[in-house]
Amino acid sequence: MISKIKGRVWKFGDNVDTDVMTSGKYINLPMDELKRHAFEEVRPEFAQKASPGDMIVAGRNFGCGSSRETAPAALKALGIGAVVAESFARIFYRNSIAIGLPAIVCPGAASLGNDGDEAEASLADRKVINHTTGKVLDFQAFPDEMLRVLECGGIEPLLKQMKNT
Repeated sequence: MISKIKGRVWKFGDNVDTDVMTSGKYINLPMDELKRHAFEEVRPEFAQKASPGDMIVAGRNFGCGSSRETAPAALKALGIGAVVAESFARIFYRNSIAIGLPAIVCPGAASLGNDGDEAEASLADRKVINHTTGKVLDFQAFPDEMLRVLECGGIEPLLKQMKNT
């Protein structure tokens, strides 16, 4: 089971569009190249400085815009451990869970902390903790079916696992 996700905070605001996450001009690049352009128009340093386990913390309507599946896929390919937001665009949320990227709906997420703070998300405890400031936020539990998808790393790995059992 995914127990804890630990990393630095990358803070974003409300209405972060998928076109900002992965610009359409790079849409046909292989993922190893595409991920290097994540958020380049608004946070040029993001792809170079993001580390495995880091968390994106945002306000409302994260992932609005197109249904571009490359947006959550590029974040996962960079090693982003979770996206914690007050709310998500429905298609971004579904795409994230489908590929095994935790999209955590968390009231008050926008106030969790600032860029560079050390944070931790526990899916089991349903808490996000900012270790830099001490702030703790609770979030609603994922349904068991979603947890199973996340634990397997996405729907495709889950189906492969089911096929082999």
